[in-house]
Amino acid sequence: MTEILQVDLAERSYPVYIGTDLWDIFSEVTGRLRADGRRVAVMADHIIARQQPEMLKRVVAMGEQPLLLRGGERTKSLAQYGRVLDWMAAQGLDRRSVVFAIGGGVIGDLAGFAAATYLRGVALYHAPTTLLAMVDSSVGGKTGVNLRAGKNLVGAFWQPEAVIVDTAFLRTLPEREFSAGLAEVIKYGLLADADLFRQIEHTPEWRWDHPNLPSLIGECCAIKAAIVGNDERELRPSGGRALLNLGHTFAHALENTAGYGQYLHGEAVGLGLVLAARLSHKLGWLPAGDVARIERTVRACGLPVRLRKRLSAIKLIAAMKLDKKARDGKLRFVALRAIGQAETVDNVPEKTIRDLWRKAGAA
Repeated sequence: MTEILQVDLAERSYPVYIGTDLWDIFSEVTGRLRADGRRVAVMADHIIARQQPEMLKRVVAMGEQPLLLRGGERTKSLAQYGRVLDWMAAQGLDRRSVVFAIGGGVIGDLAGFAAATYLRGVALYHAPTTLLAMVDSSVGGKTGVNLRAGKNLVGAFWQPEAVIVDTAFLRTLPEREFSAGLAEVIKYGLLADADLFRQIEHTPEWRWDHPNLPSLIGECCAIKAAIVGNDERELRPSGGRALLNLGHTFAHALENTAGYGQYLHGEAVGLGLVLAARLSHKLGWLPAGDVARIERTVRACGLPVRLRKRLSAIKLIAAMKLDKKARDGKLRFVALRAIGQAETVDNVPEKTIRDLWRKAGAA
């Protein structure tokens, strides 16, 4: 059974298809593009191409030779971005052409940014292949690459034409990557749906073929679609799309300071959620018992609740100040009034943040 959600953005609205073995959806989309005579530039994760070649072949079904890219944050670089643009030019793509991104969040972000900027914008389709991309990064239109100074500092808002979430891609996803995706599921429960959080809290043992996984993904996508529909470009002074950054100010600083690749994005988010919960308690919002629940759930999902290696709290805070969500050099966070209710907060004392990092194992 296929669930269809709609991201409502007026004339740029698009569907999100969610299910397992969505061959009819892929066939309809690729058949329509082929009938319209539109060229398709397929960019795919090289591991998916190796582990699920028949699935990739059936999904593409366009006769195009895909550009294979490696996952991992190091691929989200200006150098790789230039390589992708050169490849698109070599394919002779025009403004009617389409980019089809088949991979996790890194592939989607890089391919999406290339689609947003090549010839000032060509159409984009997402076929996410990791749990994290399915529940989060493939929906909402954020694309970009990293700089040495920080994560996602170069990018564009570029909404796809459609997102096709086929959980069959998760068959070969490593357990560590699956756990990383659960971090974003926990995030959605914490910021908007206490029942969703309880579902993860009491059932942390999920697999790609769990019968409830498509509906779980659908719940996350529905929350994000509603938030994006109300604040697409994160312009509201408080609340709005910024709430999706729960745990991410901590997470991005951790990824940057530890070195991209040392923590999967979802692993960094898991620890970031714990630190956001502890910050919420320090603000007098979240009871200690709820902080403990969040920490137990993050740990039960196979995610870190402490630093694996000691890092400098000073360097971590310096990285946080370079985060694109900072305003006037001041740190900005998302905190929890309660499980299921989040709020943006400014002017948190730097000493408070330093103490949080040190409690998590920083020097």
